[in-house]
Amino acid sequence: MTITSLAFLTPGNFADDDPYTGLEETLRLFEFGERLGYDGAWIRQRHLEHGVGSAAVFLAAAGQRTERVELGTAVIPIGYESPFRLAEDLALADVLSRGRLQIGFSTGMPHAELLGDLVHDGDWRSFDLSYGRVARVVDNLRGDYLGAPDTVIQSPGNTQRPRLQPHNPGLVNRMWYGGGSQRSARWAGENGLNLLSGNIVTGEDTDDFTTAQSNLLAEYRRFRSSARVAVGRVIVPLDSADRATRTRYREYAASRHARTLAPQGPRRTLFAPDVVGTAEQILERLAADPVVSAVSELRLELPYEFRREEYEQILHDVRHLVAPELGWRPTQLEAAR
Repeated sequence: MTITSLAFLTPGNFADDDPYTGLEETLRLFEFGERLGYDGAWIRQRHLEHGVGSAAVFLAAAGQRTERVELGTAVIPIGYESPFRLAEDLALADVLSRGRLQIGFSTGMPHAELLGDLVHDGDWRSFDLSYGRVARVVDNLRGDYLGAPDTVIQSPGNTQRPRLQPHNPGLVNRMWYGGGSQRSARWAGENGLNLLSGNIVTGEDTDDFTTAQSNLLAEYRRFRSSARVAVGRVIVPLDSADRATRTRYREYAASRHARTLAPQGPRRTLFAPDVVGTAEQILERLAADPVVSAVSELRLELPYEFRREEYEQILHDVRHLVAPELGWRPTQLEAAR
């Protein structure tokens, strides 16, 4: 097992009556992760919740607070997005970050019964809100000129051929798909996207999470054997936490353990257990995880509703006590203490 890229994914929590403080603390967490030497800092996109509703806006801000770390989002539910307008927002944020965005998509529509009619005019249930809509975002980011070869537009400053602006040709190669099934992994591979796979997958012919995720990765690699694949795990080291915090961490993991024992719901959703313990215990569990052993990119999925100082403790312990034992080395040596 050799991990060459270490990133974290945070939910971007904030209080209902004070969103600024939580968002500011999440930006500071991105800065902290960069100082520690993490290769990537990712944000969830969440609608109608106490989290970031527009990843592009947040990442534009994060790009001004950091210099080196990759800035990612996992995932943007494509059903709520206009493919061209989203491409414009992502392209602008990418240019402002000097080409550091990593963009993950999904086809899900959380809270569709509440949001669908607010986002779309007409019968949105008849629209293509799945893979085809993701493909349209990617196509827009290619920056092809619009209209005939002689089509131009006039602006107060110049005359130019029309296309998505600003155009950064590298962004189209930094698109990811959050795959939870073999079908989605196959689509991502066939369409040239990198693959994200976390601690939730669909049980297809198996009740075992590891088997299902291994099969998913194998299906993807049938189409893209050398593309980037990142696997996410909820990893919570106890080493530098105080006694009360250790108890809280263990209680959090215990409250989520029942869902890992059998497939959940009609879609047979499978969950990976949280990896909570000392660094030594965590390393033993990761060494026994064949999926983690099969990839070179590991992403920490930080728990929901923790405090910034707890997130910092988790990032610190993983960086100093866990990741180096997996073969990872920080990009910057001036690690925060």
